[in-house]
Amino acid sequence: MIIPTASLGHDGPQLPRLGLGLAALGRPGYINLGHENDFAEGYVIEAMERRTHRMLDMAYASGMRYFDVARSYGRAEQFMQSWLEVNQPDDVYVGSKWGYTYTADWQVEAERHEVKEHSLTKLNQQWAESKVLLPYLKLYQIHSATLESGVLDNEAVLERLGELKASGLKIGLSLSGVHQYDTLARAMLIRWEGAYLFDVVQVTYNILEPSMGNILQQAVDSGMGVIVKEALANGRLTMRNHDPAFAKTKETLTQIARAHQCGMDAVALAFVLAQPWANMVLSGAAVETHLEANLAAARIVLTGDEMEQLAQFALTTEQYWQDRSRLAWN
Repeated sequence: MIIPTASLGHDGPQLPRLGLGLAALGRPGYINLGHENDFAEGYVIEAMERRTHRMLDMAYASGMRYFDVARSYGRAEQFMQSWLEVNQPDDVYVGSKWGYTYTADWQVEAERHEVKEHSLTKLNQQWAESKVLLPYLKLYQIHSATLESGVLDNEAVLERLGELKASGLKIGLSLSGVHQYDTLARAMLIRWEGAYLFDVVQVTYNILEPSMGNILQQAVDSGMGVIVKEALANGRLTMRNHDPAFAKTKETLTQIARAHQCGMDAVALAFVLAQPWANMVLSGAAVETHLEANLAAARIVLTGDEMEQLAQFALTTEQYWQDRSRLAWN
C-alpha cells in the first residue's frame, strides 16, 4: 500500500498521511460504536497486548509510520513500547499526550474512566512515565487542552514544555469540544524564545464536524502540523450507526463507496484526506478488517460533486458535541 506523504509542520518530518491511534486498543472500554464486538479474545491484558501488536504489525506493513498514544489510554504506551522493543524499527514516529490519568482499573464500566489535570506536577509525572518511549517518542501533546483548564495561561507549564522542545521534542496539543476553534486561536499566539511553542495540533474534524477548516489552514500557513482524530466520528460514520437520523448520510456514503469500490469508512476518511491542511489522519481501528478497510482511503480521490454531497451533512458544532457526549463506554 502506497500512502501519500506530507510534512507534519514546516520543519517536521515527512510522513505517510495515515496513522494509527491506539485509544481503542490500550484499554477494554471505549466510546466507539460497537466496540464491545471488537475483542473476541477477551480483555485480559496479555490478549489485548497481542492484539495491539498485530494491529501495529499490520499498520507498519501497510506503510503507516505515525502511531498515537496517551497516558490515559490504559496500557497503550506499554503496548507500544513492547512492540518497539521487539521490532526496533528505525523510521517510526510516536506521539503521546499528558494531562489525563486513566482511572477505570481495566474495567469497562467505571464511575470515571479518566481524570483531567493540566498542572505542572502532572506534566512532570507523566513525562517521566512517557519518556520510556524515547527515542521513538517525537511529539508530546497536551491532552484535550481547553481555555477552561487554564493550561495555556500557566506560565510554569508553558516554560516546562519549552524546555522539552529545546531537548528536541515537538510540542503539540490535542483539542476537543465546542471550543476547539477558540483554544487553537489562543495556542497559535503563544511563543517561546522567539518562536511558536506549539509545533502540532490534533483536532476532531469529519463530515459531521467540519467547523475547524478555516483556522486549520491558518495553522498550517503559520507552520504548524495538523493531525486529525475521530475522522469517523467514533463510529458514527460507519455501518455501525443505525440511528434513523443518520439514514440519509448513510445512503449517500454507501452510494459513493460503491462507486469507488470501498467501504463507507474509507469514503469518510478520504473526505478528510482531501483537505489541503490535513497532514495526518488517524485511523482508530481496533481490528484488522477495519484497518484494512480504512487503508483504502489512501487510493480514493473524491470528485468535487461527491465532496459537496458529503459537506451537506455537517451538523452544528453544538449538536455534534452534544451527540458525542451521549456515546456510552462499551
